[in-house]
Amino acid sequence: MSPSISIPPHDVPLASDAAFPPIADYAFLSDCQTGALVAPDGSIEWMCAPRFDSPSVFGALLDRAAGHFRVGPYGIVVPNSIRYLPGTMILETTWGTPSGWLIVRDAMTIGPWRGSSIDEGIHTRPPTDNDADHVFIRTLECIQGVVQVEAVCEPMFGYGDSPGQWEMLGDGWHTAQARDHDLKIGLTSDLRVGIEGNRVRARHSLSEGEQRFVRSGCVGIEAQPRLRRIMRREHARRQRRVVGKGGHRERVSEYAFDLLARQAAGPQQGWLAQAGDDG
Repeated sequence: MSPSISIPPHDVPLASDAAFPPIADYAFLSDCQTGALVAPDGSIEWMCAPRFDSPSVFGALLDRAAGHFRVGPYGIVVPNSIRYLPGTMILETTWGTPSGWLIVRDAMTIGPWRGSSIDEGIHTRPPTDNDADHVFIRTLECIQGVVQVEAVCEPMFGYGDSPGQWEMLGDGWHTAQARDHDLKIGLTSDLRVGIEGNRVRARHSLSEGEQRFVRSGCVGIEAQPRLRRIMRREHARRQRRVVGKGGHRERVSEYAFDLLARQAAGPQQGWLAQAGDDG
């Protein structure tokens, strides 16, 4: 069975007498340098950047005004199921809406070591063969019907003390950047995004078979990852095999890497279009 995360019954709204979901309802994702807590409604409600001991960028876990990053169907906040893809820390959330079905997959990425200079401000342990990309990738796939989706990224730096100052980058509507002093958070998507005060937002009607992505990460800390690195997140920490029924062995890590890579491998603009396929 796939490891799954409990979700509230569909007749019990998330925003009942309690303003915050129980801590056990949050999913955890990590790149070994920082971590994120994802609420059942698809919002990242806790994340420090670039390290675990850095001030928070998303802090709605403690204060609803302290920043969040949501990707999911518009107007729907209770999913049908949440699970980790077997053998991975790739979060898969399935949504049923009145007009169709949507799958959102989330992961933080790890790639080969590529730093050449010592930076003790980021790395506090001896180096290994792999390193964090400081990238959060979120993909959306409509598997039936039509689903109106939204992406809302509202960072609040310094434990909710300072709202992000956003600016659009390039000539299109696909890349934006928020800054607070020396820290920059970038967002790239094949959805059209726009700035609303201290947040960026995207809305789109996703048709059956259509796939989209939203990528966010720290700017200027590491080189941007190539396409195949998107799903090497789990390969850095284990090479184990999963034993299935009948004694058959199946390598699930490479399946998971390729799955999300294919999700983001469509006709894209910006960094993914230029990344190529480096194996």
